[in-house]
Amino acid sequence: MVIQQKRALITGITGQDGPYLAQLLLEKGYKVYGTYRRSSTPNFWRLQQLGLIKKVTLIPADLSDMASLLESVAVTDPDEIYNLAAHSFVGSSFDQPLYTAEVDGSSSTRFLEIIRHLNKNIKFYQASTSELYGANMNAPQHENTPMIPNSPYAAAKLYSYNMVRIYRASYGIFACNGILFNHESPLRGIEFVTRKISNSVAKIKLGLQTELRLGNLDAKRDWGYAPDYVRAMWMMLQQDKPDDFVIATGQTHSVREFVQEAFAVLGMDWKDYVIEDTRLLRPMEVPLLCGNPRKAEKVLGWKAKTKFKELVRVMVQADYDRWNQYLHGKIFPWDAPNYSHEMDIISRNPSREGRRDVVEKKTFKKLGKS
Repeated sequence: MVIQQKRALITGITGQDGPYLAQLLLEKGYKVYGTYRRSSTPNFWRLQQLGLIKKVTLIPADLSDMASLLESVAVTDPDEIYNLAAHSFVGSSFDQPLYTAEVDGSSSTRFLEIIRHLNKNIKFYQASTSELYGANMNAPQHENTPMIPNSPYAAAKLYSYNMVRIYRASYGIFACNGILFNHESPLRGIEFVTRKISNSVAKIKLGLQTELRLGNLDAKRDWGYAPDYVRAMWMMLQQDKPDDFVIATGQTHSVREFVQEAFAVLGMDWKDYVIEDTRLLRPMEVPLLCGNPRKAEKVLGWKAKTKFKELVRVMVQADYDRWNQYLHGKIFPWDAPNYSHEMDIISRNPSREGRRDVVEKKTFKKLGKS
């Protein structure tokens, strides 16, 4: 008896999670397809870094365009769809709330409709988020914790989360929400605070940067390692019945702790370099996120393997190695050399007495010349 090779379609395969998931699925013998959004600047560096660029089949598609999504499913005939693509930076969702609603909210419904009409045997994974809990401070948060979104990103994701539940119950579609808490890696986008920290620490150590500006250092997050988390995505779609799962470590650390640990990796004192800048605060902050992964541990047999200190060390070392190689002439299409943290920023924080251009900062230790 010939066993047919499984086929998987990953949206957002050029993001952080997509390459790690593709790598896992390839190891398990899948034929892997991935969608990417056309842009003037190609963004395939993560696939290249993991050596996957020639091992997956890429399809241009846009989450806001039903026709391109329908075509991507029709031509790949997948057994499983992993909807990872999103406008995923929480801060910028305040600047583009309508676009965020269209991409992060409606895209899941488009896929669910395609599955309903084209092939109801397709299993569907929706990338949900811990940001759904928002203003709910009852931690640790679990699958039944009330969700109170605190950003346009979270509100859009809540719509997707509920549409997955509705289609699962109404049409018998095998659809799961993975409520993933923060998960990081060397492939994390540099606009996210963890990668901003690891990249800045590396540059400071090599004399390429003198300071690191951050917003809320007291925000607490449940940080895990992305390769651990994509394993949970796959495990959800291998169950007999579809369900929703919180994926988390169950431990929280503040941004301040992440900073302290990151500088310590390269033997530096963070207080010599860090500036707290209120221009970088969100209009509405989520002060605490901590997940309860007991259901995933019991039902899926999943557990986070990588601890906090190891995660920070891996990220800092990766960015240090990249910059060190870059200084020695190695050309590689990663994101940091093309991204500047020294841009002029106009504050959009409404809490500053209605003034949109107020610049406030706190320096832990004076830098440079007086």
